[in-house]
Amino acid sequence: MTLLEELNVVLKKDERLVSDNILLKNRIVELALKLDKILIKLLLNNDKIREHFFTKVDTVLIFDKEKFMKFINNKGFLPDSYTTFKIKIGLTVDKEHIAANKDVVLSWPYKDCILEGGQEKLDEKRKEIFYNTILASDEIDRLLDPKVFTNFKRIDTKGEHTISEIKPTDNLIIKGNNLLILHSLKKKFTNKIKLIYIDPPYNIGNDEFNYNDNFNHSTWLTFMKNRLTVAKELLSEDGAIFVQIDHHELGYLNVLMDEVFGVKNRVQIIAIKVASPSGFKAINPGPIDVTEYLLFYTKKKSSFKFKRNYVPTEYHKNYNLYLKKYKDIKKWKFIPIKKKVLEVNGFKSEKEAKKKFGEMYRSTIKNMIAKFAFNNSQNVVSIRDLHKPTVKVRKLQEESRKNRRHVIVYKKTDGSNMYLYKGGALAFYSSKIKDLDGKPHVVELLSNFWDHISWAGIAREGKVKLKNAKKPEKIIKQILEIVTEPKDIVLDFFLGSGTTCAVAHKMDRQYIGIEQLDYGENNTIVRLTNVVKGDQSGISKAVKWNDGGNFVYCELKELNEVFIHRILKSQNIKELLKIWEEMKEHAFLSYRVNSKLFDENIKEFKKLSAEEQKKLLIECLDANNLYVNFSEIEDRQYNVSGEDIDLNNKFYSVF
Repeated sequence: MTLLEELNVVLKKDERLVSDNILLKNRIVELALKLDKILIKLLLNNDKIREHFFTKVDTVLIFDKEKFMKFINNKGFLPDSYTTFKIKIGLTVDKEHIAANKDVVLSWPYKDCILEGGQEKLDEKRKEIFYNTILASDEIDRLLDPKVFTNFKRIDTKGEHTISEIKPTDNLIIKGNNLLILHSLKKKFTNKIKLIYIDPPYNIGNDEFNYNDNFNHSTWLTFMKNRLTVAKELLSEDGAIFVQIDHHELGYLNVLMDEVFGVKNRVQIIAIKVASPSGFKAINPGPIDVTEYLLFYTKKKSSFKFKRNYVPTEYHKNYNLYLKKYKDIKKWKFIPIKKKVLEVNGFKSEKEAKKKFGEMYRSTIKNMIAKFAFNNSQNVVSIRDLHKPTVKVRKLQEESRKNRRHVIVYKKTDGSNMYLYKGGALAFYSSKIKDLDGKPHVVELLSNFWDHISWAGIAREGKVKLKNAKKPEKIIKQILEIVTEPKDIVLDFFLGSGTTCAVAHKMDRQYIGIEQLDYGENNTIVRLTNVVKGDQSGISKAVKWNDGGNFVYCELKELNEVFIHRILKSQNIKELLKIWEEMKEHAFLSYRVNSKLFDENIKEFKKLSAEEQKKLLIECLDANNLYVNFSEIEDRQYNVSGEDIDLNNKFYSVF
């Protein structure tokens, strides 16, 4: 056997290096760079391989890593692969392929690249990166330039309308690749977005981030870094971003956001209770997973204005005294609240109440106390310790400790009274009651653990349904209340079924929503049309939403993307070959592709699997020309209509 054949046989003995009986180059490279002990031992056990890739120094064998890498990356390796008849496509740093660069692979493969991410269907699963293209920085030419938008329409209570203008205050729903749209928004919205909320793919193996390659974490991090970096540019100086995630990528995302936004601008990691453990079967050992997380960062913490937020809570049991007031404060009397509640409910003693309620006594009296305290909040008090009292207040405290029968009044500088009793200060239960959504509630300050939002009954919010993806409108409402005021601009570039924009619409915030996945009858347009017409689900009643308003829809104008759609939908080799002929004539092919070499090896192409054939054709397209660039909008070859030219010019020059 030749050395190449020998190496193929040896490497296939390691299950880590094989998928469907095909050797995985990236995995081989990764383990070689790490000097993986199992791989090195495997190579040493073969005389021919040992002689070729190891150098003997005295009694020690030294692995010639550079020689091995060049051999692995040679186009002759794995000769039955389609890579033998196309020019090597790969990521390069200093003219060396990125997979062979030790520093990049070990720290974070693809970190300085762009992951285009053009997937359009939730069920597009693949073994390797298929359509979501990764480009090294020196390959990026026109990819991130502003793009042309098309298919404009305005939707209001009366339906869809053609439009002739774009207003600065328009709500926008844009269909297409979110990375390219974000860069297209920069001219118009840099430093203008008050809040960004995103619910990106969690990378858990069964969501829309179906990258099952050997650098899964790396591709996900690159995917997120590209988008977070431009998102930061769009945020206003006093703006904030919330990213929702589960535990799978939480640690990675936390470090990434520290890098992009700065550790000093991290506000909080909020845990959200999204389920109850009672609904799970204990299949695996360990705590049951019932939480997701919100990573909360500002663009510039010193400019951000923090707002106090409150959430409903139960009766505070430390408010356990009923205060009977008289005009003469010295006559004020304190009665244990349980005793007072029993009294007003006609019980002469606790024993009498226990006899009546039996086993239900404890829960019944608890409910009675909570109701009484709520209805008599001006007279229900607790005695709390004072934090850093002034010298004068400390003297009055000492006096109240000596004279334990009377309340002492201290007039504060703001004109209000402080009541001192037994060395502490009286806190009135009325201070714990505030209006939330137009109704009084016992409240507490919002914390970094949110268990006050129910996930039950959200399946049909907005009259659309997404499996394992929808978020309750109340979560978005809570976030908007923390950061925004009416008319502020809100952005969500992983829009899904449109929850963020639906809530923003109902709360009178301007919004921009971006989504590239096709959800059919459950898409954003359907949901927001329902909102405009008066949808009463979700937060509608809480914010007194009726109907009204409008939004503008548009989408990216496709170029090479047209061929990608056709390739993905093709059913057989005949269709693919027809597409290839049209690509040679009308598409923008990658400079790395030799179409003549492709045609000369067409027999080899036909031997590939359907997935490999599609993958190869897509890689032949220039990723820098997926969509029409705004700078070339008047070029006749792109067939941009006069109406679209006018609207795009207005879109990019509104401000």
